[in-house]
Amino acid sequence: MTDTENIMIDRFCRRVETNGVSNEFLVQIIELAGSYLNLKTISAYAKENKMSYNGVKKYRQNLKIFGVKFVIDNT
Repeated sequence: MTDTENIMIDRFCRRVETNGVSNEFLVQIIELAGSYLNLKTISAYAKENKMSYNGVKKYRQNLKIFGVKFVIDNT
């Protein structure tokens, strides 16, 4: 990550820790980030793109978040 990105994350963390935010706000942040990443589970991505589960698992960028494997396809 860039220095600017690290600064932004630090600011966000400080804001959440000192002022507190609602669960709804945090869910919105997760959903927004997921939409920018075009984040989908492997099975949802495979079905949407008419690919096999194993093909997606092997040939797409996968990331494990909260114990669940997702595909990132934000190209």
